[in-house]
Amino acid sequence: MNQALPKLTLKDYASDQEVRWCPGCGDYAILKTIQKLMPEFDQPKENQVFISGIGCSSRFPYYMNTYGFHTIHGRAPAVATGVKLANPELDVWVITGDGDGFSIGGNHMLHVLRRNVDLQILLFNNEIYGLTKGQYSPTSQIGTRSPSSPQGSIDLPLSPCEVAIGAGGTFIARSIDTEAKHLAAVVTRGHDHRGASFIEILQNCPIYNDGIFDKLKDKKIAADFKVELENGKPVIFGKEAEKGIRLNRESLKLEVVEANNADVLIHDESNKVLATLLATMSAPDFPVAVGVIYHAEKTSYVDDSRAQVIKARAAKGSLKELLHSGHTWDVS
Repeated sequence: MNQALPKLTLKDYASDQEVRWCPGCGDYAILKTIQKLMPEFDQPKENQVFISGIGCSSRFPYYMNTYGFHTIHGRAPAVATGVKLANPELDVWVITGDGDGFSIGGNHMLHVLRRNVDLQILLFNNEIYGLTKGQYSPTSQIGTRSPSSPQGSIDLPLSPCEVAIGAGGTFIARSIDTEAKHLAAVVTRGHDHRGASFIEILQNCPIYNDGIFDKLKDKKIAADFKVELENGKPVIFGKEAEKGIRLNRESLKLEVVEANNADVLIHDESNKVLATLLATMSAPDFPVAVGVIYHAEKTSYVDDSRAQVIKARAAKGSLKELLHSGHTWDVS
């Protein structure tokens, strides 16, 4: 008879390390949400592994009382893939930022998504390099002034969720650092997903890029600047839920219309084309979409890999038979 696991709490997941981010950093709120959420998964701490690259967000494993690796810049997805393949029973989390995940680590991120490795990937997006003192990042808005763009960035910013969908990701979502209830719900759904779950978390950097998401957080005006997606529900927003999003059939572009318009979109998480359009919505023309943007079922790389190993073992027999198969020769 299996012994019931002891009930864990937030304190069980808080390490003895002093949490050291700048005062007001959104990372504090994300950390607290994840620490509070972990006991809900009803798994032993020994099965949890947090893996990060380099950046402010990548200090995360130090503050989780679990196993973890603070790896090298951009390579967290590769290390996490190895951990998961070596022991599929582990619950493996990747913590990364917009620079770590989509600049030096962009190539690794693409491949972990297309392979559908069974990982939870949390990307903290503050649209800036915080740890190295405020250079513009792959997600920084045009015109962002920084030490590396003193006249304002001229790079077109990428949309992490759009890239993740294009790379073949099977679970793509977005949330906000200070929206604990919403973030917890999105992360829970991502954790339940079999395969790579990619969650972009819009996160404030009070030192180098303060206030960029204020319109999405201010309760007085947030309803006009974000839309919370729910599968099977109309894509509507506004203080009085008076506005909606529709697809113009002629231009194949999204438009803001009145909520009572007959053509208002009904969110379908399985529709990849519409999910891509929703993922790219941004101010000033559109609200930012939060929630689960895209979800598809597909076998995970880990399951396929294990099945292949089992099949190979059955076909080859013993190790001695394998070593003496194919082209062999005697050395005298």
